[in-house]
Order: sequence, then structure tokens, then C-alpha cells
Amino acid sequence: MSYPTRTARRTVLAAGAATLAGGALAACGGDSEPKPASEPGSAAAPSAAPSAPAGSAAKAIAKTADVPVGGGTVLKEEKLVITQPKAGEYRCFSAVCTHSGCLVNKVADGTIVCPCHDSKFKDTDGAVTKGPATRPLSEKKITVAADGNISLA
Repeated sequence: MSYPTRTARRTVLAAGAATLAGGALAACGGDSEPKPASEPGSAAAPSAAPSAPAGSAAKAIAKTADVPVGGGTVLKEEKLVITQPKAGEYRCFSAVCTHSGCLVNKVADGTIVCPCHDSKFKDTDGAVTKGPATRPLSEKKITVAADGNISLA
């Protein structure tokens, strides 16, 4: 006569946790098949002459008209700062100061300014020009469409 094997409580809990974790990972995973270019969420191939539909495919975060030459615009909700060091040259950086995590609040005279401890960064590359911050702002890739829309790349 054989006796039923008792399963330890710890084993049952570990198996349940592993099942839940696997389900959560599967839910977060994407399709392994590439999407056609016309399907939302797919990457469009870059083109030399942007057309109106291609410019509108990416969500615009700002307009070029909102970014003054030698200055910039802070996008608080997106936690980004877009600068225009020279006419037609646009750069984008994280607006989170690398010193203590405050948001920068203005761009003037080629300088991005953090109001918390007066750290300053270059509008061309995000490099620190005045501490206490010691690390540059991280740069974000952007695209500028022919219609003046700026979006994250």
C-alpha cells in the first residue's frame, strides 16, 4: 500500500508565484512578428522628404515655433527640455537635474537652469557648467518634421 505524498506549503506557494510571474511576463511581451508599416505602433522607415502622414504618425511633443533660438522650452509633464542653440538646430534632454532630481525650469542665454541648487547645463550637449550637479543631462533623440512638429525619435 502506498501513502500519498504530502506537498510542502512552501512548494505550493513557490509554484503559484512562478505561475503568476510567468503570466505577467507573457502579458507584457510583444508580438514576435513585425507589423506592417501602416499598422499603428509600427516603426516607419525614415525618408528624406517627410510627408504630412509621416509627420503626424509620431506624437508631437512641441512645435519649433515654441522653442526660441538661444533658448528653449521646458515640458514639465514629459520631463523634457528642448533647446535651439542655433537657428534650426534642436536638442532634447531630460529635464530632471542630475544633482537632486528637481526639474529644470528655464533656458536662457545658452544655459539650462535648475532652480533648486542653481546647477547649470549647456543647451548644446547638456554638460554641467555650474554645480553642484556633476553629471550632464541625458540627451533624448528627437525628430523635427517639415510641419514644425517635434517628436521623440
